Amino acid sequence: MSESVGRVSMDVGSSSGPDVDVDELLALAERTAREAAELLLSGRRASAITVDHTKSTPTDVVTAMDTAAEELIRDRLSGARPDDTILGEEGGSVPGDSGVRWIVDPLDGTVNYLYGLPAYAVSIAAEVDGTVVAGAVTCPPTGEMWTARRGGGAWLDGTPLRVNPVSELDQALVGTGFWYDAALRARQAELLRHVLPRVRDVRRIGSASLDLCAVATGRLDAFYETGLHPWDWSAGILVAEEAGARAGGLPGRPPERRLTVTAAPGIFDALRDLVLTHGIEVVESPVVAGEPSRPDR
Repeated sequence: MSESVGRVSMDVGSSSGPDVDVDELLALAERTAREAAELLLSGRRASAITVDHTKSTPTDVVTAMDTAAEELIRDRLSGARPDDTILGEEGGSVPGDSGVRWIVDPLDGTVNYLYGLPAYAVSIAAEVDGTVVAGAVTCPPTGEMWTARRGGGAWLDGTPLRVNPVSELDQALVGTGFWYDAALRARQAELLRHVLPRVRDVRRIGSASLDLCAVATGRLDAFYETGLHPWDWSAGILVAEEAGARAGGLPGRPPERRLTVTAAPGIFDALRDLVLTHGIEVVESPVVAGEPSRPDR
């Protein structure tokens, strides 16, 4: 782990803001993520996983373990810090007045989990005054744990991380993801047709938080996707940025629903330009701009 960054005081609204110990937030995120990961693993060991319900389409699935893992995470976070806000993928937002907000994806990669593919994650981020200051992402099948503190570095199981020093897009291994909406998938496939010849290769892992941590770890050089939510990217982008990656959305904007790009600094602009040149119909799709669907996770 990196050296302590200690306590930070950040403005929230018109008040002077909370006095927050980032180390304590990170420790709570890591501890809770590990417990949720064990719950997910025990669910796979106990019996076959089945679909509990669907969301935007019949293939946009939620298992009972998605819900159970989020309930566990909410219980642990609210038990330790009852005045914090919690935003979770399955349960929405529970307001608090402490100035701290937790952003939770209890099972990022539900389809992988359903099929027994070993690429799914628990992602927990702590945000103060709109800035993510601590994050933990764990992959239950491998036991790997990525952690990061704003200004304090990124780590994989205690080992400091740094992105690959790639500077040419044609040498980059790039990750991406797709939506459930059939029409949008067709546009994403057309975009991919233009991306693939211009990069080393493309990977589709099926978990945005693991994609982002892969950039931090050097397993990918870059990642782009449209339609992500804060719980998909909050912890993972902090890990990637603290490992030296550059992250953003449309030009001049931070990562957002319409576009999230995270890459080694030397290829960030080239990748984003490529995506916008050939994928403007994806970025401007009403499905992405609105809320009727969600990424294929």
